[in-house]
Amino acid sequence: MSGLDLRAISSELSSFIGAHCKKCYQPHYEQVVLRIRAKDGGNTDLVLVRGKRIYTSKRDRPMPQNPAPFAMVLRKNLSNARLKGVDQLGFDRVLKFTFETAHGKFHLYVEVFRDGNIILTDGEDTIIQPLTHATYADRTLKKGVTYLPPPATLDPSALSLEDFTKLITESDRNLGRTLGGMLNLGGAVADALCDHSGISRDSEPETVDCSTLYDSLQQMVNSEWAGHLFLKDGGIDQAWPLVLSTLKDRERKDFPTLCEAVDEWMGVHDSHALARRESEALDIAAPGRGHSTDIERLERRLAQQEKALEGFGSKVEKQQSLGHAIKNEWTHVEGLLTQVNEAINSSGFDEVKKAIKNIEWIKSIDPKNRSFVGLLPDEDGSPKVQVTLYMDDTVHQNAQRYFDAGRKQKDKSAGAIQALDDTKKTLAGARKKEAKREASGQVARVKRAKRLWFENHRWTMLPGGHLMIGGRDAKGNDGIVKKHMSLGDRYLHADLHGAPSCSLRNNQGFKVDEQPPAHIGEDIPAFRLVDKIESELDDDITEKAAIMALSWSRAWNSGGAHGTVFWVKPGQVSKSAETGEYIGKGAFVIRGQRTWYKDIDLRLGLGLVAINGIPLLMASTPEMIAEICLRYIIISPGREKKEMLANRIYKATGLSVDDILPIIPGNAEVIEDHGLIKFSKEGKN
Repeated sequence: MSGLDLRAISSELSSFIGAHCKKCYQPHYEQVVLRIRAKDGGNTDLVLVRGKRIYTSKRDRPMPQNPAPFAMVLRKNLSNARLKGVDQLGFDRVLKFTFETAHGKFHLYVEVFRDGNIILTDGEDTIIQPLTHATYADRTLKKGVTYLPPPATLDPSALSLEDFTKLITESDRNLGRTLGGMLNLGGAVADALCDHSGISRDSEPETVDCSTLYDSLQQMVNSEWAGHLFLKDGGIDQAWPLVLSTLKDRERKDFPTLCEAVDEWMGVHDSHALARRESEALDIAAPGRGHSTDIERLERRLAQQEKALEGFGSKVEKQQSLGHAIKNEWTHVEGLLTQVNEAINSSGFDEVKKAIKNIEWIKSIDPKNRSFVGLLPDEDGSPKVQVTLYMDDTVHQNAQRYFDAGRKQKDKSAGAIQALDDTKKTLAGARKKEAKREASGQVARVKRAKRLWFENHRWTMLPGGHLMIGGRDAKGNDGIVKKHMSLGDRYLHADLHGAPSCSLRNNQGFKVDEQPPAHIGEDIPAFRLVDKIESELDDDITEKAAIMALSWSRAWNSGGAHGTVFWVKPGQVSKSAETGEYIGKGAFVIRGQRTWYKDIDLRLGLGLVAINGIPLLMASTPEMIAEICLRYIIISPGREKKEMLANRIYKATGLSVDDILPIIPGNAEVIEDHGLIKFSKEGKN
């Protein structure tokens, strides 16, 4: 975004002054999202992509379950903060957001130039945390120092006609470069300004009608802002808050605001930030980071070793060539060594340092190591090849130092070649093992640093993609109600003592993963966990949830085939007991009317799915599993121990037994097997 774009954006965002910041996210290292609750209700995401763009959006965007450290700092300071102002610093590409809380004021500076940055400061502009620590020639961005914006440039909207005329006429550049550079307009806006004024951009400053040009400039920077996307070759080429005169004949799409135009152009890309981050984690995964298969790790290692080996070869050649160059220019090098030593002995290092600025054959000098960087002549006798020469060594010793360095690199390359061969053999074995695994129906083994958060509970997916979770113990029941139940959700409980508290989420759930990782086979449906789904809860979905609530209770192993479950709204669930009564850990008081589901049949489906790129076994109703899974089984309470069934599933799928056991509710009988245990290449029993 240019300074002109940010002028329009700051104007548009002023309509959010008075709104509250509800939550802060960081779905990608380059992107921060502030969820803003407007005064008239409704959430809007303020998307900050450092170094690139700022705009608002109402798109659904998956967010990480575990907030990044910078997002946590923002939440700590800006949660429920009121937005008090949005200001552009002059005409620079920096926006300043001012928030106010009960603890005082906070500023959030968003820099949209070079690599960009996002900096949180207190009311006195002391940096609380920058997104990225950085040091420049005239300022430092790190915790605890005062925030200094980049050196201010001219604000064309604040210039008088007299100042504008003086700037133009005294410039030693042509008109286009003066407007684009000295006035901070950029090339495209400068060209449009010249075109609108009817003046050539190549004009000499003293020949320009400054009055006409000034009027056009003021009209441009103070115009009514909108959003315009300009099309080229069937795609979007650029966006502007006004129609530049140089683009007026181009095909375009118009929007009421620039935010809407940018969201139309880049919104889809930015909403997939979390998926990109996870994909990048797979590409660069290190031990303990992200999740990836053995083949992916070996392929990355092989690429790194091949690249390193290429570097070794070039380094060996370079070191040896420098050694030969010193020997070939023996007389020249000896003369440099003699002259430098004599000068130091007579005048000292300080004087020599000053003197070498005028000597073309010496680049720099290092008193600490008693060395200097000299230049060797090329074929024409001009300074060209740069070498480091030690003053206390002879010409031969200086040359030998480069030969020794080359020999060490050569030794390293021999070890690298052996390591490369070992990696190729290991990779070939892994690929052979992978082919055998695929033929047997086993899924890719993904090593991951930690489980997905919902795996700490009983969990399932229901029609519409809704997530349902249940507690595994008393502590889990408390956590479900306190942390994972909100307005619009439904609380379910089997009519049995000790049954888990279950939360059927209204907004949180799963969506089809449109870009599943390569290691996910075609026979495994892929989904992503999202914070917002389009489906609304209804009685049919709740009835399916009741089946899961009953199957997670002791009803499964009690010998009965049917049971009863009720559901209530979150507001009816309370930890407050009546006077004289006590509520134990994991227990709750239910007040008000309950909706009952009776005579529920206990049957479940277990199927293979992938969540966020990780193959998992999921339990749900038989109808749901049959609808979404290609490989699944239908089970009912039976005599086969759950450990035995888990072992059979492990042998057929390759999933970890530790991931399978929590999904099986108890001892069971397999009623139907659709390729989960008895696999064939055709996907049949």
